[in-house]
Amino acid sequence: MPISAREKKSKLILDVAIKLFTTKGFASTKMEDVAKEAGISKGLTYFYFKNKEDLYMAVTKKAFDEFKSIFREIYKVKGKSGLQMITDLAHAYIDFTQANKIYYAAILNFMGIVQQYNNEELRRQIDPLILESEHFQKLLEIQHDCGKIGIQMVTMGLRDGSIRPELQAEVTFYTIWSMLIGYERLMGPVGYEGKEIKIHLENWKPGFVKLMQEMLKGTIQANKPQVVQASLF
Repeated sequence: MPISAREKKSKLILDVAIKLFTTKGFASTKMEDVAKEAGISKGLTYFYFKNKEDLYMAVTKKAFDEFKSIFREIYKVKGKSGLQMITDLAHAYIDFTQANKIYYAAILNFMGIVQQYNNEELRRQIDPLILESEHFQKLLEIQHDCGKIGIQMVTMGLRDGSIRPELQAEVTFYTIWSMLIGYERLMGPVGYEGKEIKIHLENWKPGFVKLMQEMLKGTIQANKPQVVQASLF
């Protein structure tokens, strides 16, 4: 299906915004900067996006779409166990966070906004321009799309026996997701040379993935303390 002139212009503005948000940061980027870089009038930029906050929500929506495509591509591959899918997803997730930093930052930012949104008191602190954005409303509708696919992967693993059967699919996937977020957040501290702990990025990633696999397979077993019988007298 051919792309309309409107869609082309919207894509141009989005691409320029992503570039400027990446190089200058959100706070330092102005709508006139986007218009100038895109080679269009400021008024036309506002025709497509109401304000900078609306534009950032559109970038965030694009980020979620790109993110979801990773989940979908992994899930549609035939002949893989649920555990292998989750393993492939972990590798792809980490690669995505490093190759698409502005997208991933936008996704994490949105997660933080939703946490505020869920609380009536905190919701009042959210910028009204964000709440008014149609892209923000779309994001609220699609925010669990990735989670749904991830849950299907875990469910497949429960059925094919690659993931231990006593696990609950929803809790398991969102726990894995939280681990992946934590992994990405800690890459900076782990990679910092001046630390005293004996861990490096090159051995942390395979160790992280292996531990995740063992947790899902149920191969990690705590050593039970030996019972020592002794007389009380």
